[in-house]
Amino acid sequence: MPTISLCMIVKNEEMNLARCLDSVADLVEEIIIVDTGSKDRTVEIASHYTTKVYLHPWKDDFSDARNYSFSKAAMDYCMWMDADDILEEGEKDKFLKLKQSLTPDIDMVMMKYHTAFDEAGKPSFSYFRERWIRNCGLYRWIGAVHEVIPPKGRILYSDLGICHKKTGPGSPDRNLKIYQKLLAEGKQLEPRQQYYYGRELYYHEEYKEAVCVFEQFLLSEEGWIENKIEACAICARCYEKLGQEQAALLTLLRSMSFDLPRAELCCEIGKYFLEHESFYHAIYWYETALKIPKNEYSGGFILSDCYDYIPLLQLCVCYDKLGDRQKAKEYNERAGVCKPYSKAYLYNKQYFEGI
Repeated sequence: MPTISLCMIVKNEEMNLARCLDSVADLVEEIIIVDTGSKDRTVEIASHYTTKVYLHPWKDDFSDARNYSFSKAAMDYCMWMDADDILEEGEKDKFLKLKQSLTPDIDMVMMKYHTAFDEAGKPSFSYFRERWIRNCGLYRWIGAVHEVIPPKGRILYSDLGICHKKTGPGSPDRNLKIYQKLLAEGKQLEPRQQYYYGRELYYHEEYKEAVCVFEQFLLSEEGWIENKIEACAICARCYEKLGQEQAALLTLLRSMSFDLPRAELCCEIGKYFLEHESFYHAIYWYETALKIPKNEYSGGFILSDCYDYIPLLQLCVCYDKLGDRQKAKEYNERAGVCKPYSKAYLYNKQYFEGI
């Protein structure tokens, strides 16, 4: 079996670190913890799991810290996790089976990253990330924020999933400040970082500046298609916040200039028409969303509910608004098949039973 070094960078994670390490410590051969300036018990907790705890000055650069953690690894593959990540109990057997079956020619293993969950705790937002990376000099983290190792070599996609479960608000301004510092130093953001900078501006309600950044990114011939499509969705939300509704719609439609429609964008367009009481237009886009196959291997962000539950629930609303109660009820029941525990489905069910 291949050997694995778990490489982590941490700072002030006394509330999360033990939970993370307990979930995976017995599955890896080596644990490396790089602390970037904790003021709490993080280093003490880390020392209960490994002797390989290193102090590394924080330089406002996540790639720098992650590359340092990888430089300390001695096993065949480096695996990264954040302190608020966990490997669920039900995934441990899959983890071991993957180790047992992994052929020596694999350079990188991509695993699902679940970062949001519905009311029953099931993943509602997922995407693939590089998780096991061959321990050699060919693979380096890039990007001061939202760091990544560009996939290359022989890649294996696994359905094994890591769950990101935050227990606190984190540092909401950190990423934006790093980008602003880079720009103040005269550094130019490459396309991927430009996309994420636009997202940070959106989160901070700097909608005008976010639009400028996204428009520049969308006009560039460079950049990853999945980022372009997602940028259209977020830029449209910025236009909406600025009261420019026509620009919002055109930006959503613009996403299809980059590739075939995504269900996520179809739901956004359907929502636009639903809110403007153009119910037949909304129906068209929600029905289109239902017909689109889910491609989890595109590398983009996947909102699973956009491929069934959300369009079904919204079609229920549309047909109810049009007075077709029977069809509305049918769509609600189909939504209930997807999520029988959904409060919205149960509310609608009670509503139809009362008619």
